[in-house]
Amino acid sequence: MSETSSLASSSPASSASTLPSSLPPSPELNALSLDVSEDDKAESLRLKAEANKAFTNHDFPTAAKLYSEALDKNPKEPTLWCNRAYTRMKLEEYGYALADATQAIQLDPKYSKAYYRRATCHMQVLKYSSAVADFKKVLALEPKNEAVKAQLVSTQKLIRKIEFEKAIEMEGEKIPVERCYEIIAEGGCDVDKNYTGPQLEFENGKYRITYEFVKAMIQWFKDGKTLPRRYVWEIVLGAYEHFAASESMVNVELEAGVTCDVIGDVHGQFYDMLHLFSLTGEPSEKHYLLMNGDLVDRGSWSIEVILTAFAFKWLYPNYMFINRGNHETKDMNRAYGFEGEAKHKHGEQTYKPLRLLALVPLSTLVSATKPPSQGKPGTILSPQGRKRYFVVHGGLFSKDEVTLDDIRKIDRIGRQPGQEGLMSKLKMIQLLWTDPQDAPGRGPSKRGVGIGFGPDVTRNWCSFNGVTGIIRSHEVRQDGYQIEHNGLCTTVFSAPNYVDQGGNKGAFIRIDSAGDQKYYQFEAQPHPPLKPMAYVQGGLGSMFM
Repeated sequence: MSETSSLASSSPASSASTLPSSLPPSPELNALSLDVSEDDKAESLRLKAEANKAFTNHDFPTAAKLYSEALDKNPKEPTLWCNRAYTRMKLEEYGYALADATQAIQLDPKYSKAYYRRATCHMQVLKYSSAVADFKKVLALEPKNEAVKAQLVSTQKLIRKIEFEKAIEMEGEKIPVERCYEIIAEGGCDVDKNYTGPQLEFENGKYRITYEFVKAMIQWFKDGKTLPRRYVWEIVLGAYEHFAASESMVNVELEAGVTCDVIGDVHGQFYDMLHLFSLTGEPSEKHYLLMNGDLVDRGSWSIEVILTAFAFKWLYPNYMFINRGNHETKDMNRAYGFEGEAKHKHGEQTYKPLRLLALVPLSTLVSATKPPSQGKPGTILSPQGRKRYFVVHGGLFSKDEVTLDDIRKIDRIGRQPGQEGLMSKLKMIQLLWTDPQDAPGRGPSKRGVGIGFGPDVTRNWCSFNGVTGIIRSHEVRQDGYQIEHNGLCTTVFSAPNYVDQGGNKGAFIRIDSAGDQKYYQFEAQPHPPLKPMAYVQGGLGSMFM
């Protein structure tokens, strides 16, 4: 584990997924009418070969850069656009990837792979009807492509399923937590008498969690075993009581001698999370943990991750804090594996209470209580002259002068900030989806969802609210973290070797009672032979890898 001072004035040397070559508008688009010399074609092929090698080695940022350089030499070559689209998909830049795939199609309307890439992008941003249209284009060009036929059928079934679920919800299906309590009262969810695993204590007609149970549960998970449904419900309901009582922005004050570790995306990588907890230490009276969203999806141990986090929340409600990420929503869980995993391991009736992820607070304000012990001139402090950090999964807003009180009062309970009805839940969707950009002002999102916000937007918002800096997650960073926007915005990502191919480190940030920060990095750990997104329903998992 390595430690880096928070006074570092620049981001880590290894760049992350956001590259200058990935910023719109793409300069190559303006050059399509130019003649391409034979020398430029040859140089383009050389750069393409280097980019292919970088891609094969899972060095996706370098591959994107090299494909961009190849396009500078020969913007008329559709395979370069298609390859860069695929690379941008690996970097989760789906908005940019859609533009690249579309450009490849414009250059070659019979380029089936470009239609397939674009269909995959549409799937990633949950635009299933658009994906169906492109799958049909592929089949018109390759009528014997059985794999695409299967994906088309699966996507059409998924659309029908979503429409059916909407109809059920409109008919007034009971709130999952209410139904859980009813089933428990009716005796319909008792623990099997043959169960021999970790035991929750039972007192005065209620289950009670203990530290011994949590430790035994973690070992039980490491042994590849699952909890009985009743225990899963009790853990979820135990955490639910605390989440439901919380505002959308939670205040955490660090008294003298107390530290708080901010953890970024974990994404179902259970064995990496356990290693991470061995470095941070468990939550306690003197040491808080704050998980900054995206605990689930993609990794194939999301159940184990969320139950461990919720168990600690139930056990230590004042020391364990969890923010919501853009993947703590049912539409993302359907597409990226958590729904399928929950149903596989515990059944349909258990997945529904797990949708209480929608109750998790949106953000946390971590405030020092001691005067700053160090800091550079111009550090933004609270009205009380203390450092404080706004911790949120995504980032800032499409308009200025959003206050901390505005965020605190967001009505999040029961709301799903997915792709549907974005504008009606604008502040919530932007908190979970936006990304920092190098350019000033605001711009289109490379993801195709949300916006990008520049360093001036960050400084203005921090100054307006008396916030020392923003800590956010939501994006892979090759070094596990990156300090951006002149030190006012830090990205932390805690899923090393993301989906078994990112090659990135994980990191976490420790904040003390004076508001000083230290950065820690860690490497990926071995895990059982189960691929990421193993439980994606409809056979679509291979598309996302």
